[in-house]
Amino acid sequence: MHSLAVYSIKGGVGKTATAVNLAYVGASLGYRVLLWDLDPQGATSYYLRVKAKVKGGGRRMLQAKSSLDRWILGSDFDGFDLLPADFSYRHLDLVLQESKQPRQKLAEVLEPLTSQYDWLLLDCAPSISLVSEGVFEAVDALLVPTIPTTLSLRTLEQLLKHLKDWGRGRPQVLPFLSMLERRKSLHRKVAEAVARSEAGFLQTAIPFSALVEAMGKHRSPVAAYSPRCGPAACFRKLWAEMETAVTAGADGHALQEPKAKVIAEIHKALQN
Repeated sequence: MHSLAVYSIKGGVGKTATAVNLAYVGASLGYRVLLWDLDPQGATSYYLRVKAKVKGGGRRMLQAKSSLDRWILGSDFDGFDLLPADFSYRHLDLVLQESKQPRQKLAEVLEPLTSQYDWLLLDCAPSISLVSEGVFEAVDALLVPTIPTTLSLRTLEQLLKHLKDWGRGRPQVLPFLSMLERRKSLHRKVAEAVARSEAGFLQTAIPFSALVEAMGKHRSPVAAYSPRCGPAACFRKLWAEMETAVTAGADGHALQEPKAKVIAEIHKALQN
């Protein structure tokens, strides 16, 4: 099983839309996909018409001695299952602190699922916390949506610095431009600077689109209600590029990763 967290320190960058649409793409390709909505806000669960509720809450889930199977629900789409959110997830840091190895706990509870799914995706809350560090230990890669703004670049730089000395078990970092609006001068400048540099971004960018915003109305992935639209095509391209990067990393041939120094240089140049 390959595992991927859609993660950013910054909120409002398109994490949930990315997670839901990529999970849908993976399932449409014939993979068995599980998406865990780790954000207590429960937006992923809402998009998939599932109540953001876990019986017994996050504490019971993490302390259970049996598999997570009892909490996994099917979605409206073949091959696409969901582990729902719960508002109690806001206290998961406290639950993890009670473990002997708190950073390894999420990996431990997910390990029994490796034979059931081809891909595990996690939609993560925007934060740097013990839960985040547990995610870093549990997944192969972090897919980092990055809006083409200075603040979004700054949080990517912070993440890279945090992971610099992570050591064994460090996930790949796969940033990509999200919610790109080329009519905006700053967005164009960031996109051009990323393209010129060795910033380590994936080549696929996801545009800002009313069709993506309409996920809240349709409560469905974009490609399910508008399969031929531009954003749906972009999510398919992003899946293909992400899959190549993750499988290459699993084979010991990880692609070039971003460096905090390069991101900082782009950030600085945009401020001048």
